[in-house]
Amino acid sequence: MTVDDTGSGAGASPGPDGEPGRTTGSVDAFDSLDSSLNGSNSSLDSGDEKPDDPEKDPLALRLEGLILGADRRYTPFQAARSAGVSMELASRFWRAMGFPDIGQAKALTEADVLALRRLAGLVEAGLLSEAMAVQVARSTGQTTARLAEWQIDSFLEGLTEPPEPGMTRTEVTYPLIELLLPELEEFLVYVWRRQLAAATGRVVQAADDEEMVDRRLAVGFADLVGFTRLTRRMEEEELGELVEAFETTAADLVAAHGGRLIKTLGDEVLYAADDAGVAAEIALRLIETMANDETMPELRVGIAFGTVTTRMGDVFGTTVNLASRLTSIAPKDAVLVDGALAEELTRTGDAPASETEAAEAAEAAEKEGTEPPSYRFALQPMWQRPVRGLGVVEPWLLARRG
Repeated sequence: MTVDDTGSGAGASPGPDGEPGRTTGSVDAFDSLDSSLNGSNSSLDSGDEKPDDPEKDPLALRLEGLILGADRRYTPFQAARSAGVSMELASRFWRAMGFPDIGQAKALTEADVLALRRLAGLVEAGLLSEAMAVQVARSTGQTTARLAEWQIDSFLEGLTEPPEPGMTRTEVTYPLIELLLPELEEFLVYVWRRQLAAATGRVVQAADDEEMVDRRLAVGFADLVGFTRLTRRMEEEELGELVEAFETTAADLVAAHGGRLIKTLGDEVLYAADDAGVAAEIALRLIETMANDETMPELRVGIAFGTVTTRMGDVFGTTVNLASRLTSIAPKDAVLVDGALAEELTRTGDAPASETEAAEAAEAAEKEGTEPPSYRFALQPMWQRPVRGLGVVEPWLLARRG
């Protein structure tokens, strides 16, 4: 949920125009973790605790207050009334953000009221339709829910090992979050602004309004071969480490070479690129990198090029389905592409239409004393075959030349 205008955590100072300010003394704050844990005024033992009602103030509730920056004050009905919206609309926003129905329990804060007021205000001002406001709530909720789960499962779990013998992880959690919260909040806003700038740049470069929604993209699926068998042989911790290593490697390669990681599915990643050559380079880099890692199983990649519908950060359409089907029939450690991507690589000069054409071009260049064409990729037509739901397709095997 959105935080209120008074700030969202200890150590954060609001900047101009209401933007999140920079925390002061962030390095000193991390250096002071030990004193925060051992000081006599530790947050776990501070006077903020209500001594007359300890049972209603467990650590989980105190952590919630720390993170949200506000105490529980409202029932859902009271929050909707304070925000000036109907209970029906408030419930739609709440569910869209991924939160369960809570009846009329007093569990909402000023931050929840402000979030409802902001979304409703965007609708009233005509900046968003009601349906679009619900989509904004849903996309934000889904994205941040995954981020929060990852941080708790992976990040905080590794950081909350007791620094001193005899201390429990519970005793470490509160002061650690107190120090990390403003730093992570600023970093989150920074990354979001960077991603928003990049996405906006891609949209404004579209040729027309229709292309902003339905765009021609290269879409690739990369799939670990035999992953189901691995799940039966490996311990859960080993399996988790393998998946994390695969996802990290794939995400780094996709980003480094100009693609966009759409989503990860454990043993599979989905990425997209505006340029066919970029998508092809990413695919081959993935195959080469995984092949050089003895801990990784074989990989196969399928790429298709064509019109794609983008919605809430995901991609849909026949092109996406074709890329998935090509992946399922690709040989181990190989890349299959569809005819449209092969044609695009030929058109841009990244690959010859055939090796015969490449040889003829090289021979002609030699006679003329000029440099022969420099192709990055080689394409080999494969046998046509039926693909479930898409009819007969002619895949092409993609490889590096030379």
